[in-house]
Amino acid sequence: MWKAFRSVALVLLISTPAFASQAPHKAEETLKTAKLKAAAENKAILLIFGASWCEACHQLDSFLALPEIAPIFDKYFVIARVTFGEAAAGHPEWDDPGSDTLLIKYGAVYAGGTVDLPFMALLDAKAKLIVNSNRAAKGDSTTTGIGFPSEPEDIRFFLGMLQKAAPNLTEAEAHKIQEGLQKASAD
Repeated sequence: MWKAFRSVALVLLISTPAFASQAPHKAEETLKTAKLKAAAENKAILLIFGASWCEACHQLDSFLALPEIAPIFDKYFVIARVTFGEAAAGHPEWDDPGSDTLLIKYGAVYAGGTVDLPFMALLDAKAKLIVNSNRAAKGDSTTTGIGFPSEPEDIRFFLGMLQKAAPNLTEAEAHKIQEGLQKASAD
């Protein structure tokens, strides 16, 4: 089945002292808000990077909003979204300021400076990386991320990510997520 994600080139910016002293970036504010909520609710953070043109990003958002899926994610995760990759559609100004920095921090950049969207990072309540959707970073021979998990190996990888970040995820909940992903992939 065709994978519904795209790669975008990332231009790495080198921070200078002047850049470092600027006000906090919007992407950092999104993460800060998620950290506060995650700490208060004793949850992990599901940080999702996506773009308006990204079909797989919309597919992930639709999946997470399903009535049978949303309560499971709400039980274990604070979901935070950061916009990145809008330059591919001619609108770099739509990116959340600082999104590129967070992508690098959480391991989204592949060889050649590309990023697969959606990119997901599961973080603890202090925003420390638990696991991300970059399979190559884990020694997988695959050199891309999972995007929207639609293939059996991507679904297994995604479920493994969730279980690392939410060890109390039950078998029944994991099965419901797996079934939801399989159904969404078939549509």
